[in-house]
Amino acid sequence: MKRTRTTQSSANTLRLAPAAAAARQLFPVIAVCFSVCSAGFSSQALAADAASAPTSAPASNVLPTVSVQATGATLPGDLSAAYPGGQVASGAQIGVLGQQKLIDVPFSVTSYTSKLIEDQQARTLADVVANDPAVRTALGYGNFSETYIIRGFEVYSDDVALNGMYGLTPRQMVDTGAIERVDIFKGANAFVNGASPGGSGVGGSINVQTKVADDKPLTQLTVAGSASGELATHVDVGRRFGENDQYGIRVNQTVQGGDSSIDDEARHAQQTAVSLDYRGDKLRLYADFLYQKERITEGRPGVFVSGDALPSAPSATHNYTQPWTWSSLEDTVGMLRGEYDIAPDWTVYAGVGTRHTHENGDYLTATYGINGATSAYRLGSAHDEYSLSAQAGVRGKFVTGAVSHAISAGWQINRVAAYNAFDFSPSFPTSLYNTQPVARPDGFFSGGDFADPGLTAVTLMRGFAVSDTMGFFGDRFLFTVGVRQQNLIQNGYDYGTEVQNAAYNASATTPVFGAVYKLQPNLSVYANRSESLLSGGTAPGNAVNVGAVIAPFRATQYEAGVKYDANHYGAALALYQIRQQVAYTDSVTGIYGANGIQRHRGVEFSMYGEPLNGVRLIGGVSYINAKLEDTNYGAENGNRPIGVPAWTFNANVEYDVPHASGLTLMARALWTSTQYLDQANTLQVPSWTRFDIGARYKTRVFNRDTSVNMIVTNLANRSYWSSALGGYLTQGAPRTAWFSVTTEF
Repeated sequence: MKRTRTTQSSANTLRLAPAAAAARQLFPVIAVCFSVCSAGFSSQALAADAASAPTSAPASNVLPTVSVQATGATLPGDLSAAYPGGQVASGAQIGVLGQQKLIDVPFSVTSYTSKLIEDQQARTLADVVANDPAVRTALGYGNFSETYIIRGFEVYSDDVALNGMYGLTPRQMVDTGAIERVDIFKGANAFVNGASPGGSGVGGSINVQTKVADDKPLTQLTVAGSASGELATHVDVGRRFGENDQYGIRVNQTVQGGDSSIDDEARHAQQTAVSLDYRGDKLRLYADFLYQKERITEGRPGVFVSGDALPSAPSATHNYTQPWTWSSLEDTVGMLRGEYDIAPDWTVYAGVGTRHTHENGDYLTATYGINGATSAYRLGSAHDEYSLSAQAGVRGKFVTGAVSHAISAGWQINRVAAYNAFDFSPSFPTSLYNTQPVARPDGFFSGGDFADPGLTAVTLMRGFAVSDTMGFFGDRFLFTVGVRQQNLIQNGYDYGTEVQNAAYNASATTPVFGAVYKLQPNLSVYANRSESLLSGGTAPGNAVNVGAVIAPFRATQYEAGVKYDANHYGAALALYQIRQQVAYTDSVTGIYGANGIQRHRGVEFSMYGEPLNGVRLIGGVSYINAKLEDTNYGAENGNRPIGVPAWTFNANVEYDVPHASGLTLMARALWTSTQYLDQANTLQVPSWTRFDIGARYKTRVFNRDTSVNMIVTNLANRSYWSSALGGYLTQGAPRTAWFSVTTEF
């Protein structure tokens, strides 16, 4: 079960409709919407108003045109083109601001494409973000979920956005079969995205965009396998219909299963995704259905440390779990989104979605103690989660004198209701190195009913944002000012009885200021002042002010940087400071409050694209000077926060072999410097380096485009602790080799 936060709620605590029923109700709505499209809006598509074309600015104020060429198939929707190689995009979805060209926004953002997912055989979101020098991945708290680390701060898998909306992404782990783009926003983001329902994302956020049908018909089959015994198939089919190809359908089906490269660990997954869309002259509609199921048996857990010595990492393939551990995750998601151009340069949009998650499992938590004595206990968990998200807004442009304006205004709401049951076993002795099986221990402490988990938490987030990006000197200088008003409600309930035991209700306003100045059409400098927002929590039972509601925690960021876009490659440099409030109970007064600060000062450099013909690069370096301030009577002032390495480095190089047409070789190196497991900075986790290699060969077989791919991660099979974030150790995966053949019909 994921780390429990005191969660929010509305007064209505009734369970939402089960996902199956929600899906059955969703498809008639889709059918009605698409019928309306064909009957009511086809005429608009055929009779475009020539007056709707935007008015051109005076020639003297227009910068030279920058031409960006897309590689590969026609881009769906309004997606930005990719750099040569097709793996990194030149634009991304920036929350309430919508789809933006990255060189034009005062933020640090990178967008990875489905081409990268295919080329690198990325199976989950963690495999995709591994390409970013500012991002690292760890295991979730006490389970097998993926959690992401951006600028030294955690982003829960639950707080990954789906098509710009929180609360809809599959819980714990996101498979990649249905993903078109992965947008990584680095930095404080309360204005553009709003506060996340899970309470993470101080240092950045992740948004995934689903696939829609391209103009070019697609029928693609991939068959893959690993050296350890996993097999996988992926079918991707897309078509457009109608007199003007206004109707589209995209279907993705992935099935994967078998033994992983970790001893005795097995993973099985399946994902079905269906995307329907209508694109008219003024109206665009999207409907998405996603079903994902994961089962993990004998998954290798994270490791806690209670002694004064750090354990050495066991053999890369060794598994220190027990045979009775398992986890089952099932997610059903439905979304409807739409956009309508109400006037030239003005668009209104709206969306609604729902998700149901069903999770069960027996998990093991191991603790390495004094003199190496290791103990563990079993946690049984049953979890159901019902989420509802909605948004609406308007974006538009107009000119006042010599100043252009790009207006954005948006409203959003997200509600997550969690139903839980659990039981703990007594602890038992074990070993990280010579692990012996033990019988599954019975529980001695429990809460809730496994057959019918009761309501334990409800989270409700409501917010409204408005901004204006003003353009001066022919839009050479862009200044953005905006504000978001956010309401955070969290209610908690006793296990079994559903009697309310906690309540949190607070509001906050988070402004943003950003500026971009284009030194050249393809070279810009930028700066921003922005904030992140988390619920402040409630004073615990050992505090004098027990039950007191703490105001929402703010993280304030100042950032400046440079961006370069040469069409065939791009680069970015960012300098930033993030100051995050930290709460603790004062050891003298006994009062719980936001008394401390966690400060991160960093420098990031990234590069992507094809700087030399036939040579492509994705990589960069990140440096973070992180320290704690205003700790409890200065006991740990100046110490480094848990799990924040000073340096991270990535280099992913591809080389098209000149005399072997269609052959591409790939090599990747990842390096992470030392980090601390404890706030006192007495337990230091060693630095680690990982090398990956790969190759792909594109040819035609039976007159069909065919690609043969191979990738090997952790080539040296090095054993290492990859992360200490959260105060526990995550071990890096052993050497893993994947092979695939992809054919288009």
